[in-house]
Amino acid sequence: MQEIRKHTESIPQSTTNRWYFAGLSGGVVLLFLVNLALGSVDIPVDEIIVILLGEGATHESWTKIVLNIRLPRALTAIFAGSALSIGGLLMQTLFRNPLAGPSVLGITAGASLGVAVVMLATGTITSIFAIQQLSSVGSWIIAAAASVGSFAVLLLILAISVRIRDNVTLLIIGLMIANITIALVSIWQYFSEPEQIQDYLIWTFGSLGGVTMSQISILFVIITIGTGIAFLLSKSLNGLLLGENYARSMGIAVQQSRIWIIISTSLLAGSITAFCGPIGFVGIAVPHLTRSLLGTNDHRMLIPSTFLMGAILMLACDIIAQVPGSSTTLPISAVTSLVGSPVVVWVIVQRKNLQASFS
Repeated sequence: MQEIRKHTESIPQSTTNRWYFAGLSGGVVLLFLVNLALGSVDIPVDEIIVILLGEGATHESWTKIVLNIRLPRALTAIFAGSALSIGGLLMQTLFRNPLAGPSVLGITAGASLGVAVVMLATGTITSIFAIQQLSSVGSWIIAAAASVGSFAVLLLILAISVRIRDNVTLLIIGLMIANITIALVSIWQYFSEPEQIQDYLIWTFGSLGGVTMSQISILFVIITIGTGIAFLLSKSLNGLLLGENYARSMGIAVQQSRIWIIISTSLLAGSITAFCGPIGFVGIAVPHLTRSLLGTNDHRMLIPSTFLMGAILMLACDIIAQVPGSSTTLPISAVTSLVGSPVVVWVIVQRKNLQASFS
């Protein structure tokens, strides 16, 4: 009983919960408004609120900038941060490994392979030029290619997970599949034209700016489904954190739970990679930060908290990436790594024994 209490702490009192979630929600709203206000053109926050309410702004150009450029980007940042963070939380719990992230099973590598097939297939710049000329349709082609690649890896992982009952073995197989896809992409790049390689590398940097409102609607549906599955698995996740034998003693169907965890993570990580490209480190950093601040391993609290914390971190990273007051936009994946690494180091220093939460 002491071990159970150690690993699955009781949820704080309801009043504390309300204040905690109110603070996180307030942080999301604040950074969301700041994200809309800052950029190459500074727009007052009160004007942002007027525009969001559907009223006319002082300058018509401000309305176009906010609704057509900054609003889709800010919403994408919220979805990307939340989805990748929950995906990382699920993988860390499933494998009881503090270094696991949403890409550990090769889902994002499969998406990269799908995009590489489209961008590097012909050996000339014809395919790249054609995709670019298609504008929004071209972005759908890239997203579809990434989705097909991630789905193919998902089917392979699910087929293996039915036969392999050991999570450590499944983790190793997932890493090997990721390495195989990365190797295939590298070989393809070696025989490709420089122009193709450059465009593909730009995609691998990750971007929040190329997602349209119609694509955001698709993202919203997929992420809602993935997050809903994760929340319904809260009891199973709490049991798996203490080991499969304990989970079975609680009446948890470990094999089915593992399959649904993989499906949820694939939906969350695969959809973001498809529309935004690979975005690293958020899925590893945010779950650790949330556990440290929350002081519990109960997934009924961790999942919604991680959702909000991921949105906060990604919005903050997007503000930094846009270099307020400048027309320069840094690669979002580079910024998340620069911000996320110190966070993980700080958590490790504070907790001293990070593995204790997973053993």
